[in-house]
Amino acid sequence: MEKPLRIGVLAVQGNFREHAAVLRRLGAEAVEVRLPEQLDGIDGLILPGGESTAIARLMRLYGLDEALREFAAPVFGTCAGMIVLDREHLGLGDFTVRRNAFGRQVASFEADLDIDSSGEPVRAVFIRAPWIEDAGPDVEILAEVDGHPVLAREGRLLVAAFHPELTDDTRIHELFLNMVREGLTSVDSAELAKRAEVPASPAAGAGISVRA
Repeated sequence: MEKPLRIGVLAVQGNFREHAAVLRRLGAEAVEVRLPEQLDGIDGLILPGGESTAIARLMRLYGLDEALREFAAPVFGTCAGMIVLDREHLGLGDFTVRRNAFGRQVASFEADLDIDSSGEPVRAVFIRAPWIEDAGPDVEILAEVDGHPVLAREGRLLVAAFHPELTDDTRIHELFLNMVREGLTSVDSAELAKRAEVPASPAAGAGISVRA
């Protein structure tokens, strides 16, 4: 039986409980992360929506900012989490995010996004939503609203300007879990290749010349 993925959810502020509920629906083990040592042994991490200023301040307070800079597994940032990952904050992503780009709370809205070839759009909830203002060449834009990027991937990072945890559609979380599986497969392959490069120990007595 396949071991369930262990996915951390940053739980200092914001919608971490909603993300954890979606992960459990998808068969993953959700781990609430509030301290750096809780990053040990998890396969990926979600930075939830909330208040980006408060999240960034609490991360600094608990030492999670530096711990996350050293964290090598896939990371998924939604809304405020996307802001925290950009060039001007943690600097993990090669993109700049504009806060409250679509307007404040009263300007919250929903939109259908085409993210795959299934023909079934994803219903996305935007609340005081940001957008990606500028992106480097390695950032893949996966969805836009009015020409503004709202879903993107860069290597092991996935970012969304909306709140996928607030709908019954789990496809965005599934996309992240597939990224995590890809990362684990890459690590396993690299480890196997590394082991193959190590010469086998000689058998007892091998290579020893005995002269009568």
